Amino acid sequence: MADAFEKTANVPRGEFDFDHRPRTDQSFENALAKARSGERLSVADGVELMTTGTARPGIDPERKEQVLEAADRRRAEVVGDEVTFVANLNNNVTTACNTGCLFCNFKDRSEQFRAANDDDHGGFTKTPAESREIVADALEMGIYEVCSVSGLHPAFALDDEHREILEASGREDLNYRPPEEYEGDPGTYCEQISAMSVGDVHVHSVTPEEAYHARRGTDWDYEEVYGRLKEAGLDSVPGTAAEVLVDEVREVICPGKIRTDEWLEAMEAAANVGLDTTATIMYGHVENEMHRVVHLQRIRELQDRTGAITEFVPLSFVHEETPLYEEGMVERGASDAEDELMIAVSRLFLDNIEHVQSSWVKFGDAKGLKLLNCGADDFMGTILSEEITKRAGGDYGEVRSVADYVEMITAIGREPVERSTDYEQRRRIDPDDPPFGPTLGPRADGTPML
Repeated sequence: MADAFEKTANVPRGEFDFDHRPRTDQSFENALAKARSGERLSVADGVELMTTGTARPGIDPERKEQVLEAADRRRAEVVGDEVTFVANLNNNVTTACNTGCLFCNFKDRSEQFRAANDDDHGGFTKTPAESREIVADALEMGIYEVCSVSGLHPAFALDDEHREILEASGREDLNYRPPEEYEGDPGTYCEQISAMSVGDVHVHSVTPEEAYHARRGTDWDYEEVYGRLKEAGLDSVPGTAAEVLVDEVREVICPGKIRTDEWLEAMEAAANVGLDTTATIMYGHVENEMHRVVHLQRIRELQDRTGAITEFVPLSFVHEETPLYEEGMVERGASDAEDELMIAVSRLFLDNIEHVQSSWVKFGDAKGLKLLNCGADDFMGTILSEEITKRAGGDYGEVRSVADYVEMITAIGREPVERSTDYEQRRRIDPDDPPFGPTLGPRADGTPML
């Protein structure tokens, strides 16, 4: 019988001495019954479902299918058979970063970007004018949204007032150097947001980690930061930089990043100034199933307080070209079964968030479509550019056309729907009425993007 179980034992990955362990006094059968009935799940329930039972090692394929079936049924009850996507562009401003996260190969050490350095580092920094030109071109192609997540460039400040404070402080610990020391000037966060805010395009940008960078050296709270960004044109906030919201995991994979409580504080502040948010988890590295479910609990509690989270996005760790893998701290990312259960338990546990996303950038087309039958209902966006996953070793491309979406979604018997960032605007697409192009963007007229 042991051979029927997938080799994903319910113990922490690696040799890390974590306090959180995937152990409960609950039973899988009770947890599954609660999930099927729609009762709010406890952390113990979530761990039982994620592990397919903590009383036995590995993932039981039959139990796993029961969890997936319950999640898919819940998805149908909550959102029906629609599979949504957004016409969007990724415009990451800079790869310069000194945070040193071990799961990331997106960043480039910011010292390489200094004007005095003659070495070819392969990174980039865009000026506000360059960002505006990129977004303006994509707007003509029909995008609804521009998403921008960037490295923490030392010359980045929130606005001119923030730059004055940083330059007057003289503090070495603030990770600040003036723009003239660099080969490219990113401007300020507010300048970049204003530049990307072209012709009513929706600007989705400035993670909690970036917001922390945008208030360093001041006594401003996160509401002050996000309030100024909103005035500059910010429309919503990506809930990335969450990784796993348990500090003992963060201390291993991203010791230079903000702690769990500060991430939650920033997200609540964004909601308080009227900005919608998303939320993510980046899993499949050193964490275990208890960490994953505690993370879900913290997201659910945040949504109870704010109601601002429009979607939850599980992001499977792409390991091949990251320091965690290169230094031997992990041997692999999540298994297929773990990915399926992460999507399914997210759907069942997060009873106050309507939309769960399957990321084709992380999973590829075939697996991404499979996950739409495990509880997910959103299939990301057209992207047009994607640097982060590609640099970590991802193999699944940078572009998806509306026609691609129509073909794939109808192939699994679901309904393709173009959406706005906040899901308030939706357009069902008739698969028998080509050509297929976006219509919700400020300048979209149905013309194919590619």
